[in-house]
Amino acid sequence: MHVAESLEEVCALLADDPSASLLAGGTDFMVEVNYSHRRPRSVIAIDRVPELTGWRQSNGHIELGAAMTYAEMEHPLFAAYVPALAQAARTVGSPQIRNAGTLGGNLATASPAGDTLPPLAALGARVRICSRRGSREASIDELIVGPKKTTLAPDEVIVSVRVPALDGPQEFLKVGTRNAMVISVATVALILDRTQRSVRVALGSVAPVPVRAAEAERWIAEVVDWDAPAVPADDILVRFGELVAAASSPIDDHRSTADYRRHAVAVMASRALARVLS
Repeated sequence: MHVAESLEEVCALLADDPSASLLAGGTDFMVEVNYSHRRPRSVIAIDRVPELTGWRQSNGHIELGAAMTYAEMEHPLFAAYVPALAQAARTVGSPQIRNAGTLGGNLATASPAGDTLPPLAALGARVRICSRRGSREASIDELIVGPKKTTLAPDEVIVSVRVPALDGPQEFLKVGTRNAMVISVATVALILDRTQRSVRVALGSVAPVPVRAAEAERWIAEVVDWDAPAVPADDILVRFGELVAAASSPIDDHRSTADYRRHAVAVMASRALARVLS
C-alpha cells in the first residue's frame, strides 16, 4: 500500500500503475474485498491528501473536497449553505460509516442508490477530475453513465465537487425499508432557487443513474407565485408529484416494486414542494 500525501503524488502513482485502487473511507471498498468481489494488487490511500479534504466558499460557490466525509457534511455551518446535501448525509448508515465514508467514494461507486447523488444532480454540481495528463470537469450525468459505471479513466482521481450557493430552501427525502441505516428505495432532492425563479428536482434509486424531473421543473416554475410564495393547493401538489414520478424508470427488486417506487417519489416530491414553499 502507498500512503499518498499530495495530489501530485496520487496522480504520479496512478500514472505508474493505473490498476491501483484508491482508498479513502473504504466503506464500499472493504465490503467488496471482504466478499471477495475485489482483489486489489495495489492500493493508494488518499485520505491524507490536503487537496482532497474539507470545503471552501468562494465567488458564490461551495467547493467540497472528494475526501470530505458525511459527518463533515452534517456540520451546521456547511448545512447552512447546502442543506439538501447535509440532509442526505444524515441518512447514510451509522455514525461510524458517516465518519469514514466520503463524497468522492459515493461518486466513484456510482450506485443508483447513492444518497448524495440526487442533491448534487439537482444543484448542477461540477466534478473536478485530475490525472498526470491534466484536469477536467464533468457534470453528474457526464460522470455517471450507468449502475456503478463512470467515465473515469484508470489513471484519474476525483479531486473536488463545486456547487452553487443558492438563495432558497432545499429538501432531501428518502424512503427505505426502515428509518435508519438502510439502502434507499427511492430518494428525492428538491432545490428552490429564488434568484432564477426555478425549482430543481432530482431522483435516486428509481433509474440507472440520477435523473432530473425536467418537465415537472418547467411546469411548477410557471405555477408558483414567485412574488408571494405559498404552499400550493392540493391539486397542484398532486400534479407536481405525478410529473416528478413520470421522470422515473424504476425496477422491481428485493427492496421494492417499481409501482411502489413511483408512488413514493410522487408523495415525496409533493411533500418537499410544500415544505420549501411554506
